[in-house]
Amino acid sequence: MPPRTKKETSAPSTMQELKDMLWKAADRLRGSLSASQYKDVILGLVFLKYVSDAYDERREAIHAELSEQGYDQGQIDDLIDDPEEYQGYGVFVVPPAAHWTYLAENAKGKPATGAELAKNVGQLVDEAMELVMKANPTLQGTLPRLYNRDNIDQRRLGELLDLFNSARFSRKGQYRARDLMGEVYEYFLGNFARAEGKRGGEFFTPPSVVKVLVEVLEPSNGRVYDPCCGSGGMFVQTEKFIYEHDGDPKRVAIYGQESIEETWRMAKMNLAIHGIDNKGLGARWGDTFARDHHADVQMDYVMANPPFNIKHWTRSTEDPRWQFGVPPANNANYAWIQHILSKLNSTGSAGVVMANGSMSSQANTEGEIRAGIVEADLVSCMVALPTQLFRSTGIPVCLWFFSKDKSEGPNGAMDRTGEVLFIDARDLGFMVDRAERALSEEDITKIADTYHAWRGTRSAAKKKLMYEDVPGFCRSVGLADIKDADYALTPGRYVGVPEVEDDGEPMEEKIQRLTKELLQAFNESARMEKVVREQMERFDG
Repeated sequence: MPPRTKKETSAPSTMQELKDMLWKAADRLRGSLSASQYKDVILGLVFLKYVSDAYDERREAIHAELSEQGYDQGQIDDLIDDPEEYQGYGVFVVPPAAHWTYLAENAKGKPATGAELAKNVGQLVDEAMELVMKANPTLQGTLPRLYNRDNIDQRRLGELLDLFNSARFSRKGQYRARDLMGEVYEYFLGNFARAEGKRGGEFFTPPSVVKVLVEVLEPSNGRVYDPCCGSGGMFVQTEKFIYEHDGDPKRVAIYGQESIEETWRMAKMNLAIHGIDNKGLGARWGDTFARDHHADVQMDYVMANPPFNIKHWTRSTEDPRWQFGVPPANNANYAWIQHILSKLNSTGSAGVVMANGSMSSQANTEGEIRAGIVEADLVSCMVALPTQLFRSTGIPVCLWFFSKDKSEGPNGAMDRTGEVLFIDARDLGFMVDRAERALSEEDITKIADTYHAWRGTRSAAKKKLMYEDVPGFCRSVGLADIKDADYALTPGRYVGVPEVEDDGEPMEEKIQRLTKELLQAFNESARMEKVVREQMERFDG
């Protein structure tokens, strides 16, 4: 590979600069393509820009290292293109014709030269995607090749290349494996989910909800699985959790499955960007119910946000996963739950986002299935969440947490056999805007700390947390009480109402005071009414 012309190094772009640039890019495409289409176009280009910048940065570092060791330029040229020097450091190899510099130089297309035919910029980008995948086996079959289609305006595509040319992604500094590109990717996924409305929920779970699952489960080692992984948000948050707790990401193995091709590609790219091994997502997409790609693998942790209440799903009444009963044909909620339970090993635990109806439904076989799961002592915690966390659905949601082992041991110092923790978090959260709510860091910590205190985990011991029931928020309930409630698992049924703080004023005195204040208010109202009437009569006169 011939040495590239060394480009002038600019400062890495800030998060705000990248956000502004990306929305300018979206504006240029929004009129000609749907949200789902321009999402794939832009995320693919952002990915190419990122891998090119990361490659250049690593190339410069190799050059500097070899120079310091006394190698001359000829020796450096012989060594600097060794793929292992890049891939071994989490950097993708970028062939010359796939590099952003080459594409930017040909943003208006490449004219014919000799025997080579002219190519428009869309052809060049598609070819770049192919070259990057060929050079990096972990990306095989992942990147979008849609830039030369009839519905892609080639002039606007060239303008996008020009626009992105001013961005610079750097892997250095505070971001480590969770570099700036990862932050940008998550930001854009979230905004596309909002733009696509209901369909956005297929690939994006609100970060604050994902963080609750991760902070409760604390997946620091072992196998982590998501049977409907969307764009991979559960795995990315797992990696963040490990870094924040000074753990080793190599102690975690990722397994996932996704049924929608475009979403599966997004997940593969997302994990690749974050430096997470994406082989566990399989060689292709696929329906988890029709064929579990990881059928022989038992998991330590499962985290999932399955599509709610889906009516048409691949159902077999003979499926061995239905240990507690065959789920109804018109709702897959308990198919997802039983699939997840079937994947856990003997000490495994899981967290699942579900529609609220799942907590108390008696439709078809759902009540019987839930009763069987409760009696098997697999439910560890139920959390009712506030409304409006998901832009993609108005359906109220909850979190189910499962544990295969609630006895005293590695999962917790408190023996919680035969008990379920109920948390009513419906009053938590803040409004991001008129349509969307999010949980704050304090809210997430409150939920997670309550669970860890109840279970007596190492986290609780470090913080010296002690569990106690809090009326209106949390309560530990025995299986007998749940059975008496017909196995309904709605937290509000069990936690009671918040205690009203006694202000110390005797009740008789309070009634007299309030009555006096009310009569004064009535008198003032009558006086104001008289003034207004007099003024109106003057106008009439």
